[in-house]
Amino acid sequence: MPANDGLMARALELAIENIKNGVGGPFGAIVVRNGAIVAEGVNQVTATNDPTAHAEIVAIRRACQALQTFQLDDCEIYTSCEPCPMCLGAIYWARPARIYYAGTREDAREAGFDDDFIYEQIAVAPDHRAIPMQQLMRERARQAFRLWTESPNAVRY
Repeated sequence: MPANDGLMARALELAIENIKNGVGGPFGAIVVRNGAIVAEGVNQVTATNDPTAHAEIVAIRRACQALQTFQLDDCEIYTSCEPCPMCLGAIYWARPARIYYAGTREDAREAGFDDDFIYEQIAVAPDHRAIPMQQLMRERARQAFRLWTESPNAVRY
């Protein structure tokens, strides 16, 4: 399905309304299926004290609830800004058909939302990251993975 300026305008409208309403940051996102909006989301990080409450995450959660599925493979996401690393990961897990975005991560950085350090940290070995990471109980974790692969109840995704 071709990009729709009206749908992007809605994502941007959500971002602007969010600022005017004092709810959170300047980000809005919508999930669309067959040209119709399934769910909307705005940045709610400071309003809910939830660092994962980015517009894309909120919209994905709402869309999955509305559609009763954990994958959005027949959907598109329109977002007011290029997704941050967390949102990009969530989007890939949701598996939409396409993503449209308006602002860039450079635009976000200029407004004080700089996530370049996260992109950089992804490439760093876990034991050398800025936030220390230490592996524990790997064999026990592997046992859980073995049980998963053997389980007839496992839902593959």
